[in-house]
Amino acid sequence: MKVASVRTLRDALSALRDAGPNVRILAGGTDLMVEMESGRTRPESIVDVWRVLELRAIRETQEGVTIGALASCTELLENKAVSLHADILVEAARTVGAVQIRNRATIGGNLGTSSPAADLNPVLFALGARVRLESLRGTREIAVESFVKGYRTNDRASDELITAVVLPRRPPHEKRAFKKVGTRRAQSISKVVVAAAVESNGSDIVRARISAGSVADRTILLDGLCRELVGRRFADDAAIMDLCRVQVDASVAPRDDVRSTARYRRFVLIRILAQIVRDAVRVK
Repeated sequence: MKVASVRTLRDALSALRDAGPNVRILAGGTDLMVEMESGRTRPESIVDVWRVLELRAIRETQEGVTIGALASCTELLENKAVSLHADILVEAARTVGAVQIRNRATIGGNLGTSSPAADLNPVLFALGARVRLESLRGTREIAVESFVKGYRTNDRASDELITAVVLPRRPPHEKRAFKKVGTRRAQSISKVVVAAAVESNGSDIVRARISAGSVADRTILLDGLCRELVGRRFADDAAIMDLCRVQVDASVAPRDDVRSTARYRRFVLIRILAQIVRDAVRVK
């Protein structure tokens, strides 16, 4: 196995181009090292980008916040711009493992791994993030929901590197929510994880982006529910619960696994969504 340890973005992109299609990128290593230790992954070559400092920057811009792909969960927790513009991203970062894991786990790594149980990715979906990818061929940006393609698969080409996540500024009356359900209160892999960004004018929802993880083969946007919520009035809590139940039945395909059952995931997701909707509007 060949390992290229690089210090600049240019060197990283050159190494990825030269390595060919079977290369793996090593950032914080919280997933890749576990896979290699267990024998699930045997990469032909690795490009280690951990020391590429230019990928750690977090910048507030007129459009919002640009977060370098190597920004760790700890750095998200400590950054004022992230707290201001993406409070639920901070909340999600706080749920990622123990301190040692948060010091190494990166926002780019969460996206690159594309696990359906990733804690940060549902927040990025809800906040309408864009993923910036760079190669020696050029730079492109893609909506996060288009970037994640399936179970641990995404739209990154083998010679491309995730270099940043771009978050737009938030509307002034937006309500945001994050909820993770695991086996225990901390340091657990999610059974269900939900993130939402809902804008209302008091009694009416005018825009919604609600995302869920661990309920399908990838992180998903609950588009049907979001469309149904816009401009809708609810007579009572039961009407909200009924709508969430119908939309969950139509939109998600959870599986039984070692952490939970599909039935439990569906049950919990319906109740989390109903609580989010109740909090976003005044029930008439």
